[in-house]
Amino acid sequence: MYLCSLVNFNSVISITNIARNQVIKLMKQDGYSHDADFVRVGVNSGGCSGLSYELKFDNKTGDDDKVFMDNEIKIIVDKKSLLYLAGTTLEYSGGLNGKGFIFVNPNANRTCGCGESFSL
Repeated sequence: MYLCSLVNFNSVISITNIARNQVIKLMKQDGYSHDADFVRVGVNSGGCSGLSYELKFDNKTGDDDKVFMDNEIKIIVDKKSLLYLAGTTLEYSGGLNGKGFIFVNPNANRTCGCGESFSL
């Protein structure tokens, strides 16, 4: 496993305590370890607002990935997604009206109703 760069993740994305706890729980359920593996966060074309978020677990990095740390979670962001995600906070909302993981992105000019896509 190759770590491109491990720096303070606050400059790109941050994870709230509630989201961190949920990430750790889900990683364990999926056979990943938050100590050794990563949360991959990215942006793809698509969704009703033009761009959509990607969030998944991974245990490998690529040449175009940057690795950051926030709130005891290692996060991978590919180079093309870095500008779109700068300053974003990953939150989690559970309960009856909860949506799951929520991206609070200060760069987004418009988001869809479900919060899974955005435009700049």
